[in-house]
Amino acid sequence: MPDINAFVFDLDGTLVQTERLKARSYAKAAVALCPEDVTEDDVMEAYKDVVGESRQVVATTLMERFGLEAVSAEHMTEIGVDAPWQAFVQVRLGYYHDLVGDPNVLRENRWPHSLALLERARENQCAVALATTSRRTQACHVLDVLGHDDTFDFVATADDVARTKPHPEIYRMCAVELGVAPERILAIEDSPTGTEAALAAGLHCIAFGTPFTEARLQAESSLDDRWIVTDPNDLLNTVDTLLEEPALSK
Repeated sequence: MPDINAFVFDLDGTLVQTERLKARSYAKAAVALCPEDVTEDDVMEAYKDVVGESRQVVATTLMERFGLEAVSAEHMTEIGVDAPWQAFVQVRLGYYHDLVGDPNVLRENRWPHSLALLERARENQCAVALATTSRRTQACHVLDVLGHDDTFDFVATADDVARTKPHPEIYRMCAVELGVAPERILAIEDSPTGTEAALAAGLHCIAFGTPFTEARLQAESSLDDRWIVTDPNDLLNTVDTLLEEPALSK
């Protein structure tokens, strides 16, 4: 890989299927708050429209769609938050922590194709970084369970930036910390917000479309269709194809 010197990986949905676990946690929280009017399946389906967005955007959107504003507001005082969406998030986090707190659940939800690419990047002496909108404590927990707590040269989380994806700040930070020019970095993402952040920062990007992100990637991402992978078994071959592009061979 002479022309790509570094890889930056997203975490949720890219290395591990935590997006599915996040969707389930929001669904369980919604049903707990409004059991007679909401189903878990409906909330998990709606989550596909906001995957990769900030907690506030996700919570606010789901609250509006399922009429959860008033019931969430009723829990503000007991939870100790200032806004209904924060109360909804706190209820949801209880379920999410139970899911990701189980190492077996996390291991069962690994994406082996992305982890294989990570291992290959390391074998080829490429620098590797992580760029995630998760909080640092959560990201470090997931990496530790997966056995990759010391794999990355740099880890950037939501705690490290003022503006999360789709703003390019987190990818610019990774480029600076790795000491590699953006045009020599390949980002591996799974959501439109992530791909836009990587491209805006000047990186190359390949996206894997998961069941939660494939439709939005096809509809919203400015990536060429060649760089959107829908079959996980095609990821390594797609990376090789990008690396063979004339623009990367100088």
